[in-house]
Amino acid sequence: MARYSQEFKEKIVQKMMPPNAQSIAQIHRDTGVSEPTLYNWRNQYKNAGRAVPADPSNPENWSAEDKLAVVIETACLNAQALSEYCRKKGLYVEQINRWKELALGGYEARGRLSANERRELKQTKKQKRQIEKELKRKEKALAETAALLVLSKKCNAIWGEKRTIDFL
Repeated sequence: MARYSQEFKEKIVQKMMPPNAQSIAQIHRDTGVSEPTLYNWRNQYKNAGRAVPADPSNPENWSAEDKLAVVIETACLNAQALSEYCRKKGLYVEQINRWKELALGGYEARGRLSANERRELKQTKKQKRQIEKELKRKEKALAETAALLVLSKKCNAIWGEKRTIDFL
C-alpha cells in the first residue's frame, strides 16, 4: 500500500477544487492514485470543513454543506481577500453573500413561530396521534376478523360441514 505525503494529498485535492475542478477519474488517470483513495481524501477535507464540492462545474448545484463551508471559510475575510478567494475557487462574491443570507435566513426562520402557528401545530400533532391510535385499533380488529375467517374455513374443512359462523 502506497503512502502519500500530506503535501501531495493537498496538491491533489486542490486539483479537485475550482477553478481546476478535475474529475476524480481524470486525476486517477493522471496520477495513478486509486479512485477510492481520492474519494476518501476528498471526504476527509470536506469533514474538516473545507469546501471540496462533488460537482465543481456549477457552484449553484453544490450541496448545502459545501455552500455553508464556503460561507464559514470566508466569514473573516476582508473584501480584497474575499475577491482573491473567489478567483481561486471560481466563485463570485455575490454568490457567497447570497449563500450567507440564505443560511442566516434559514436559521432565523426556524425558531420563530407565532402563537397561532404553535397552537395549530400542537392541534395537528394531537389529531395525528388520535388517527394513528384509531388506525392501530382498526388494524387489530381486521386481523382478528381475518383469523376468525381462516379458523372457520379450517373447521368446515375438518368437520365437513357447510355451515358458517356468524360472528359479526
